[in-house]
Amino acid sequence: AREGEVILLGASAWRIESIGHDRVLVSPAPGEPGKIPFWKGDGVGRPVELGRALGAFTREMDELIMTGAKGRQEAVARLREYHDLDELAARNLIAYLEEEREATGTLPTDRTIVLQRFRDELGDWRVCLLTPFGARVHAPWALAIEARLRESLGLDVQPIWSDDGIVIRLPATETASSWTNDWADEEPGRSATTDRAPAQAAESAVLITAEEIEDLVVGALGGSALFASRFRENAARALLLPRRRPGDRTPLWQQRQRSAQLLTVASRFGSFPIILETYRECLQDVFDLPALKGVLGAIERREIRVVNVETRRASPFAGSLLFDYIASYMYEGDAPAIDRRAQALTLDRDLLRDLLGAEELRELLDADALVELELELQALTAERAARSADAIHDMLRRLGDLTPEEVAGRVRGEDARSRQRAAGEWLEALAADRRAVLVRVAGEARWIAAEDSGRYRDAVGVVPARGVPDAFLTPTADALSGLLVRWARRHGPFLSAEPSRRWALPEGIVETALERLMAQGVLLRGEFRPNGVEREWCDPEVLRLLRRRSLARLRREIEPVGVAALGRFLPAWQGVASGHGGLERLAEVIAQLEGVPLPASVLERDVLPARVRGYLPRLLDELGAAGEVAWVGLGSLGRDDGRIALYRPDRLALLASDPVVRSQEQEAPGELALTIQAHLTARGASFYRDLLAAVLRAAAEGGQRPPTERELLDALWDLVWRGLITNDTFAPLRALRWPRTGRQRSPARPRMGASGRLGPPEAAGRWSLVSDALATSVALAGAREPSATERRHALATRLLERHGVVTRDSVAAEGVMGGFSAVYDVLREMEERGQIRRGYFVEGLGGAQFALPGAVDRLRSEREDPGGVRRSEARTLLLAAADPASPYGSVVPWPRHSDDDRRPLPRAVGAYVVLYDGEAVLYLERGGRSLQTLPALATSGAADAALGALGSLVADGRLRSLIIDRVDGLRAAESPLRDRLADAGFRQSYRGFVLRPAGA
Repeated sequence: AREGEVILLGASAWRIESIGHDRVLVSPAPGEPGKIPFWKGDGVGRPVELGRALGAFTREMDELIMTGAKGRQEAVARLREYHDLDELAARNLIAYLEEEREATGTLPTDRTIVLQRFRDELGDWRVCLLTPFGARVHAPWALAIEARLRESLGLDVQPIWSDDGIVIRLPATETASSWTNDWADEEPGRSATTDRAPAQAAESAVLITAEEIEDLVVGALGGSALFASRFRENAARALLLPRRRPGDRTPLWQQRQRSAQLLTVASRFGSFPIILETYRECLQDVFDLPALKGVLGAIERREIRVVNVETRRASPFAGSLLFDYIASYMYEGDAPAIDRRAQALTLDRDLLRDLLGAEELRELLDADALVELELELQALTAERAARSADAIHDMLRRLGDLTPEEVAGRVRGEDARSRQRAAGEWLEALAADRRAVLVRVAGEARWIAAEDSGRYRDAVGVVPARGVPDAFLTPTADALSGLLVRWARRHGPFLSAEPSRRWALPEGIVETALERLMAQGVLLRGEFRPNGVEREWCDPEVLRLLRRRSLARLRREIEPVGVAALGRFLPAWQGVASGHGGLERLAEVIAQLEGVPLPASVLERDVLPARVRGYLPRLLDELGAAGEVAWVGLGSLGRDDGRIALYRPDRLALLASDPVVRSQEQEAPGELALTIQAHLTARGASFYRDLLAAVLRAAAEGGQRPPTERELLDALWDLVWRGLITNDTFAPLRALRWPRTGRQRSPARPRMGASGRLGPPEAAGRWSLVSDALATSVALAGAREPSATERRHALATRLLERHGVVTRDSVAAEGVMGGFSAVYDVLREMEERGQIRRGYFVEGLGGAQFALPGAVDRLRSEREDPGGVRRSEARTLLLAAADPASPYGSVVPWPRHSDDDRRPLPRAVGAYVVLYDGEAVLYLERGGRSLQTLPALATSGAADAALGALGSLVADGRLRSLIIDRVDGLRAAESPLRDRLADAGFRQSYRGFVLRPAGA
């Protein structure tokens, strides 16, 4: 497997983001087709000698079968006598070979290679190279084909090989017009005109000369996973990856990490022995390159012929190569419904029918897409309207018989009268030129093209018009089938009764002709039409285009939701009030909040408890002690608080900005801070006593007075808020929120606190440079500094994981360096590759909105019921105003009572917002003395629920008491909310309305 590929694990699809030394990082890829990962033991592969013998056996069996019934009997007897097959097995094998020959006209043998191409359900080409020569020949061949196609088409096609052949999937370049305009004179069974350029490029890439195959394989081999794994094994055998202690087992991930580091260095030296040995092992032991050269040489000498075949579907031999992939469809039950439909539309329905027996397409196809397609097929859209007599003649040849009114409905004009007049004039001109004639079909006057006169006479019994040239009246073999083929190509799925009524023919005759066409592979029959109840007929090309349009509609931009839906979605997406707790849940929350700047006081008081049920500070300490989380300061918010960001240590180098660069944008730190920084640079992580000793020693050496404790703490925290140093615990951050003890003007010196610890609590723990943590993160990533592109990709991915839907405002709210432009190119590329979606998802947030597929579905589910009916299960949430789960004041503006309402509602530390069913209804200012109401508070039930939520601030201990003396600028006693405040447990006093803990 490779980075960027979509794999299937259980019932879900996942995109591989990175393959690390001890883990594979994936992200959800719902609705996208994937492949089963192949991290399993390598198979030996079929030896080429066995492959040749198998090919010769197939050729001999084919020769016997081709002689007729007697030959088939002889083949069965031979299989029973020499190969120990019973009668049933022998006949099944003969039938299997016959089905393959019927599908492709030949069989892959030791003297014949079959290059089969066919379209899958989305119109993409699948090219199957069918040979018996085995995986040791096919693997290097596929590697060379991949390199050729990457060079010629710029595509990473990722071929799949087995002992029986190679499969390549190529995107289609066909458009609707490339086939809808070329069907007029095709006979039943003839395929539509299509763009075969990608398939032809693949065929050219397959035919590689024997002289160039080795260079292609060697050039592509070095970047393959096979080479890396074999290099690791060779390096271990050469004792270049020694164990820490003899007899101890080294974990595989450590072997891979050290091997990758060695390979990075060794790859600079082409003559490094292990590099050469790995190439030798791959080219001689794993690949059978001499055998591949022999096969390619035999092709050049025409000893082996290559037969190109285009089929409507996979042949039995090709189907066996694809069967494992299709089988994964059986495990789709956990996929989201809309993405499950989209994924099902990408599968090969013919193979799926073989696997599952039957399936109903009517549940997958989109009714609106069907209506749109039928209008186009019938030339009833403005773009396809006729503009001349010649266009009407072409239309009659494509559509068949039309009444004068039906012709007028397909002519361009300003109104019905002008269209009818133009149609009449052009039809008369065509009749005068004997290019169109008026006949009676089913007792009705209809126009047909003169060329169809003989066909309608023989199929429907129409009396030809006078003056039709004899050349157009020659007898037509199976004329009804020709009319039905044209009908199918100009209609969506239809019933037998529809053409029967159109031409006044017995339905049984029409049914028989349609069944004959189905047997020829010209038409399909199944349950296609949405909301239908019977089985319909359909042309394969029409069905293919209908599937593609249905898929496009499923992935099309959804109708934008309102801000309230975003207010419901974002807290749910971030797991607010999810009910989950424990260390694992806290680790998930940290991963989602990674890199977002949050006030330290808000983080543990509001943000983490809102997401982790039963949150306790010791949980964060446990993760910190285990090295699973690090924090970095991002700016001071006064003496007692500041913004910090949490990171997983292995992601620090990707997501954290360079602290030195960020510090250079500020004023230079003081001399005391520089002394602390110099000590940490020289000595590494240090406790407070070590820092104290360093600054005292520096002061003594410089003849300066010793710094006071306050000065030392200020210098220490100045470095913290600059993002230059950090601590291995969160205790200092918590200590900032409590009154400090100690003499602030006395010289700094070691002192024993009340707890028995040396030094002030806000300096507890070990201090270290953030740059050291960054270096560790780089080492964990393979000792390579992440590039700017990798940083931007990681940032874009984290924004998507945090917000679900990323907009310009959501990026600006986090203060991302470079703003939206820093991630826009990455998001656009991810959208073009199908990893995310772009659309107008939320009303009022601009056109540049990018979202994860799963986020789009969840956002859609938060839409209000039709008619704006509010949901009965409305949730009430109390969030810190600075919480990233609240979109108000950052992603979307605060709702206002009127345009003149300009009250400032900052996302300040200590301020809170109450959301009722996703809408902001109350804003509690910092300190809790002033309450601002918002328009949605007037919603029935919102006021009582919101005031009840405010009470949780006192109930859970975040506030000792809550005093509200002003509401919307008025005294609380004069506010319309005074009665509701009393009902919510507030007591009126001279200071306003007061809420105290129960029993206080």
